[in-house]
Amino acid sequence: MIELRQYTLRPGRREELIELFDREFIETQEETGMVVLGQFRDLDDPDRFVWLRGFQDMTVRHHALAAFYDGPVWAEHGPRANATMTDSDDVLLLRPLTAGSGFTVRPSHRPRPGAPAPAPEEFISATVWSFPPGEPEGITLIRNGLLPLLHETGPAPLAALTTETAHNTFARLPVRTAENVAAVFTSYPDEHAHQRHLAEIQAHPRTREILTGIEREQTAAPRTLRLAPTHRSLIP
Repeated sequence: MIELRQYTLRPGRREELIELFDREFIETQEETGMVVLGQFRDLDDPDRFVWLRGFQDMTVRHHALAAFYDGPVWAEHGPRANATMTDSDDVLLLRPLTAGSGFTVRPSHRPRPGAPAPAPEEFISATVWSFPPGEPEGITLIRNGLLPLLHETGPAPLAALTTETAHNTFARLPVRTAENVAAVFTSYPDEHAHQRHLAEIQAHPRTREILTGIEREQTAAPRTLRLAPTHRSLIP
């Protein structure tokens, strides 16, 4: 399962958190049994930091989180990280929507601390749809209608996820409850490529039918996060 974490930061402190996170909180979290999948700047909000981490299952998640947040690295650097934030509770607990639709990453490919940053960084689109709790129709429309359309018209999504309904066994870190979402992550060379893909989707003859069906089921308009990976992000 995967946590999608969105932090609201104090004005002007995002770069401070990114520098601290990329230096101190990647390998040290992974040593406990989790994988830090990606860290991002929200391009629409200079005071928002978005990141993802993955776990094999809920048991591993509990033990890994306990080991990290009760450990020496968080004791030393956690107060400084928390001081950059005003809210860290916007968290979705997710799992792959279909077999094989999770992220495929290799921590060994992550740049080392201090290595020269490549330029330009790629652009990530993350769209989240919300549906009534317990109702499967909207998720089915994403899986059987929208995902094939996305594959047909542009780059294949990096991942397609949906809500993990297991109980949060690490209560010290809240997650959003009573959620029923689908989240699709796609990588583009730049934002212009993203806009071209959107235009191709809109021009497709099946788009209106698929989107109309999704709109009937959703509880709110989908939200698209426009994200720029940090230097040490595994995604893309």
